Amino acid sequence: MEEEAQQKPVPGKPSQVPSWITLGFVLGALSVLALPKPAPAPPPRAAVEEAPKPAKAPEAPRMTTIEAVFTEWDKFAVWNDDRTEVALWDSDTKSFSDCYEVVRNANGYFFRSIPGLTQPLLTHGVAENSPLQFTETARQRQEWIDAVSRQNWNAIAQGAHDALNPTPKPEEGK
Repeated sequence: MEEEAQQKPVPGKPSQVPSWITLGFVLGALSVLALPKPAPAPPPRAAVEEAPKPAKAPEAPRMTTIEAVFTEWDKFAVWNDDRTEVALWDSDTKSFSDCYEVVRNANGYFFRSIPGLTQPLLTHGVAENSPLQFTETARQRQEWIDAVSRQNWNAIAQGAHDALNPTPKPEEGK
């Protein structure tokens, strides 16, 4: 008999998984119940009401604006045969979207609106806060790149020369 009592399996502790699942379900249900109720639908509109106005089309830039801005910033313009292109910052579109061709002669500047810039942007020598983007010709850009490359090579060559041929320090105390 003692053997039979020893052979009977001892029942284990019940699993706690079902109680955690139940707790999760209850918490989820309470969260759904705690969500705010949707607002009631607005009353139907009267038939006499006006239709909503369409969005206002962006206003075309005024020529006086580009004239005034260019007069202040013309020192950064790069001219080619008394002609250059600029893009004016548009605060509505938050971009340089208003493009102009500028021609200069003895009487002053003349501006013509163009759909986009046709020359490369000037990326050197212009103030960061400029309301205009200026252009330069491809030839002018290549000349600038060549000049910068020459300066860089000269600086490298001078540094190598100085490293290989250090100048002797004058001896102190003699």
